Amino acid sequence: MPLLDKHLDDYADVVEPGTLERIRALAEPLRGARVLHLNATAYGGGVAELLATHVALLRDVGIDAEWHVIHGSDEFFAVTKTVHNALQGADVEWTPQMEHIYLERVLDNALQLEGEWDFVVIHDPQPAAMHDYARGHGVAPDSTKWIWRCHIDLTDANPQVFEFFRPFIETYDASVWTMQQFVPDSLQMDRVVIAPPCIDPLSVKNLDLPHPFVNEIVKQYGVRPNDPLIVQVSRFDPWKDPIGVIEAYRIVKEEFPTVQLVLAGSMATDDPDGFHYWELADEARAGDTDVHLLSNIQQVGNVQINAFQRLADVVMQKSLREGFGLTVSEGLWKGRPVVGGRCGGITLQIEDGVNGFLVDDVESAAKRTADLLRAPDRATEMGAAGREIVRRQFLSTRELEDWLRLYGELQ
Repeated sequence: MPLLDKHLDDYADVVEPGTLERIRALAEPLRGARVLHLNATAYGGGVAELLATHVALLRDVGIDAEWHVIHGSDEFFAVTKTVHNALQGADVEWTPQMEHIYLERVLDNALQLEGEWDFVVIHDPQPAAMHDYARGHGVAPDSTKWIWRCHIDLTDANPQVFEFFRPFIETYDASVWTMQQFVPDSLQMDRVVIAPPCIDPLSVKNLDLPHPFVNEIVKQYGVRPNDPLIVQVSRFDPWKDPIGVIEAYRIVKEEFPTVQLVLAGSMATDDPDGFHYWELADEARAGDTDVHLLSNIQQVGNVQINAFQRLADVVMQKSLREGFGLTVSEGLWKGRPVVGGRCGGITLQIEDGVNGFLVDDVESAAKRTADLLRAPDRATEMGAAGREIVRRQFLSTRELEDWLRLYGELQ
């Protein structure tokens, strides 16, 4: 993947004192090491956003890093979407034919692996079997250290599907998880690392934007800048509960008749169900012109997402399962309070009643959103508290530090 240049020095005014010095000290003994990150999509999800920053910063501190994306057929990505849902707790049919489709495509990708890498980081289930296949076919040298990074919530993983993947995962030298609770008890590995992901405060999605510019952007999509606005940014996916968000919005609208809702997200190449859930959300809004469904198809990119989040009175992330939820930190970084589902990595980011609210259902999501709309001064205070929490815990420099420390330990 081609990447924009990023420079660690540019973060000096944003991060905690001493951060850049620690990063450079960790990077020095790794200078010149070759690191490959491999995932399933170049855009449309949080992993792609993380890698665009992380790999660029690795290069800036002297690491020879690259980001590659596996190739796959529609059939393969239909199987891996089923895997994704199953590992998050869905009851799915898992068949020998699906295993065959998965393993055949991963083998094909493994055989195309080139280069002498010191570290290979495999992200999520889609390419998880690559280490076993690359090692078995002599593609990767024995000296290479392999790391599996799981970005999803395996708290209630489908046992049959996880047991299929477990032997592949256990061949890795280390695995990295967002929360300890996500690590299945049956996993047998010597090195399990807990390291939540982070947002890039200097990315286009998170840079400061002038208020008049924000207003002009949202008007282009039919959003009224002076009326209340709820924004949820995420894939169109059942785990993000877009239908529940629309139901909560309708309850809020009974008290605030001019309130608007933006549901925005990208259609990713590894998510064949995205359009289906878009259509379900479109049916649920029932022609309500104050509910805006937006995606990259409507030319909604990072600048537009930035503008919607900045204008939002309430950022919502009403997930039912969530690995982390970068959009929570994105909203908090912009000084907006967040109403989020009480699940997974969202609970790491929201301190209930301090920088937002954790909710368990449609009714509580609506109630907490209305509470914030009634008390704009409190909402502003909560947003400010949230920005400081993100600055201390969830900026990309902290993630860079975590990874450099792990590379050093595995050397």
